[in-house]
Amino acid sequence: MADNIRTTPLRLLPSEHRAILFMGDLLMAVGSLFLALYTWDQYTIYVYNRLYDQYLLQDIIPVVARALAAGQTAYVVPFWFYVLPIIWMLLLVELYEPHVASSGRKTTRGIAIAAFIALLAYSLVFIIQQDSNLPRIGVGSFLLYASLLTLVWRLIFIRIYKTTGQRRRMLIIGAGKAGQTLAELYHSLGARSFNIVGFIDDDEQKVGRAIEGFPVLGTCARLIDLIDAYRISDLAVAINGEVQGATFQTILDAQERGVDISRMPTLYEEMTGRVPIHHLESDWIIRSFVDEVRVSGFYDLSKRLVDLLGGIVGLVVLVLFYPFLSLAILLDSGFPIFYSQHRLGRGGSRFRIYKFRSMHNHAPNEETMRITAENDPRVTRVGNFLRKTRLDELPQFWNVLRGDMSLVGPRAEIPELVAEYQRQIPFYRARLLAKPGLTGWAQINYGYVASVTETSVKLEYDLYYIKHRTISMDVQIILRTIGTVVRRTGR
Repeated sequence: MADNIRTTPLRLLPSEHRAILFMGDLLMAVGSLFLALYTWDQYTIYVYNRLYDQYLLQDIIPVVARALAAGQTAYVVPFWFYVLPIIWMLLLVELYEPHVASSGRKTTRGIAIAAFIALLAYSLVFIIQQDSNLPRIGVGSFLLYASLLTLVWRLIFIRIYKTTGQRRRMLIIGAGKAGQTLAELYHSLGARSFNIVGFIDDDEQKVGRAIEGFPVLGTCARLIDLIDAYRISDLAVAINGEVQGATFQTILDAQERGVDISRMPTLYEEMTGRVPIHHLESDWIIRSFVDEVRVSGFYDLSKRLVDLLGGIVGLVVLVLFYPFLSLAILLDSGFPIFYSQHRLGRGGSRFRIYKFRSMHNHAPNEETMRITAENDPRVTRVGNFLRKTRLDELPQFWNVLRGDMSLVGPRAEIPELVAEYQRQIPFYRARLLAKPGLTGWAQINYGYVASVTETSVKLEYDLYYIKHRTISMDVQIILRTIGTVVRRTGR
């Protein structure tokens, strides 16, 4: 049997790709720090030498003159300057998604946005503080070096990824509804981490046909031959129902030959960051949310500490903004300033949220309120601004502090809507396994919904978060939410 095992190039898992990208980004950031310190040092020496040549340095700052003569640094590096690599890494969180990491265009845009946000934040601090301990040359040099080095490293990674067999070649086993869904998703992706070669299906009538633009190459009986002929590295099992014994054995034979096997739901999650609720078996909720994702006590404790800190900071921001926002609401549409509403929390427990009012006073009663649509006529002019910047949700930091909500989680919904969706969408109530959040994976990836179909998609994002939630994922969501607030792309 050993003689039949074919040799395949070393292929890394998506998590291993992210680890390599992280280490490379960190190395570029640390290197940029040292280059920035060197540039800052050389610039300082150049400026002081110019002053010395004009006979000003000796009279105005003799201490600096003596330091230069002794070969010492003529400036003090603030401690926070050494934290710049960590800040830079946090700004790159979106660049670790597979569809972004494999695209040179999206990578370049992401790095440019990260540099712009960092420069904007530093400029605001500099204008407010007017502190000599905010070195423009040092920070500017770091951002320039970090942007260039990170971009060069990422482009080299993409080149290596595409030319060393890391781009996977995949066959889909099963040309039914699940397999067709994968093919449709593949066409919708701008950047792909694999190539679909075609389908395998035991239905003889499908062999030779093209489905979603990909050929059905043969039945499972020819699987091993097709793997060799098309240099297949991965198989995606997209079979609805029970897998036949002969098919199962053929898949095992392929795995022994070095081919990676993925189930359709797993690949769907990798491609979209969502859970395929319409392609799941009845016991999926037990396997996924009971057996696989029992969150640790450490996670719960860490998340609560983050929520407490975020709640306190959020309430401080609320106090600062309250006079201006309340006056704007009052002038635009009168009283009341706030409105409250019952929502469902973890386990279906009811609680009352508070928000700045963003709709007209004659908006429907809270218990019969429909989903807010884009360009909803019920939304006031000030309310439209509050929603786009998400400032209307500032009072909910009180709910976070109380423990009704978390900073990150599924959106808190009205009880009546939950009851309605539960009848129409499979697994909908599973979103109540986690505390609702001010922001969440679904909110930053999908935004508003106006139909049951769109609500299903948003639920797929929510269930993906519940299944994969970690503190690092929460931090990533919070940072991306800050970007949404800055860009005013909320709804």
